Amino acid sequence: MKRIGYYQSHSDHTLFVKRRQEKVTALIIYVDDMIITGDDFDEISKLQSNLAAEFEMKSLGDLKYFLGVEVARSSKGIFLSQRKYVLDLLKETGMLGCKPVDTPIVEKHHLCLDPNQESVDKGRYQRLVGRLIYLAHTRPDIAYAVSVVSQFMHSPSVDHMAAVMRILAYLKSAPGKGVLYQKHGHLNVEGFTDADWAGNVSDRRSTSGYFTFVGGNLVTWRSKKQKVVSRSSAEAEYRGMAHGICEILWLRKLLDGLGFKPKEIMRLYCDNQSARDIADNPVQHDRTKHVEVDRHFIKEKLERKIVSIPFVKSEEQLADVLTHAVCSRKFEDSLVKLGMCDIYAPT
Repeated sequence: MKRIGYYQSHSDHTLFVKRRQEKVTALIIYVDDMIITGDDFDEISKLQSNLAAEFEMKSLGDLKYFLGVEVARSSKGIFLSQRKYVLDLLKETGMLGCKPVDTPIVEKHHLCLDPNQESVDKGRYQRLVGRLIYLAHTRPDIAYAVSVVSQFMHSPSVDHMAAVMRILAYLKSAPGKGVLYQKHGHLNVEGFTDADWAGNVSDRRSTSGYFTFVGGNLVTWRSKKQKVVSRSSAEAEYRGMAHGICEILWLRKLLDGLGFKPKEIMRLYCDNQSARDIADNPVQHDRTKHVEVDRHFIKEKLERKIVSIPFVKSEEQLADVLTHAVCSRKFEDSLVKLGMCDIYAPT
């Protein structure tokens, strides 16, 4: 790829890009499967010929299916889902006929490591959770629930397996749900970050999460338990904020490599006023010495006008569903705002 004039992205080493006369061609590869896209059709044709001369190749035409991800196109946009993957998983686990539920995890759950709990088949549990982790690549609605059950891979109990089965019962309610990507006329990069302070009942660590959007479309998300115990909600939010900023900086670099550098300052929405105050006024040593590295990192990005951290009301905080279990009404409202829908649902 480099020999024929392509640039290997530093943000994603599986991505190769070539820009020519204000047009772009991109190739992304996973082992022996690849996607070629762009608006330079002459270059795409030439690239296919060059690859065919070196390797035994087969063009499958317009992208419809890639590594379990289904792609559907219409005048409304591009829709990504893993419907077949979900249905196969439900069939293998005998859950095709189960009663569906509204949310992937119960509110105020108390899942933890309990030595008195009856254990289950660890191999089966790990295989199921592994399948769900891959599914979460197109299903942000199960990201938090999968993050929780994946914490018990080495010692799963009956309660943990029941939580996995609930995720499957939730998937039964809408196996074809996915993310719709539409054209909104801009390429602004935005993010939402949130943290649930001391939410883990086992070790009192916090869970942080973020959603990021490019051009008004959801592109990345993450729900993860923090590595250290935070001494305040502001500290937990601040650590989460640093992760969110890292993600939108990565997106900025990736877009720059494709030739679409964001023209406006990137916004990361946060609903914790104390965390924002620390970001705006970092001379608060007693309150911030526990997050010293994050403090300097965030301060630098704010001073250089790369990122801004506007306040968002808690009820409008989209990342809430990545940090703790919420009620079905709030859960459904969030999914609509994230651009999730089910094109296979009966009308």
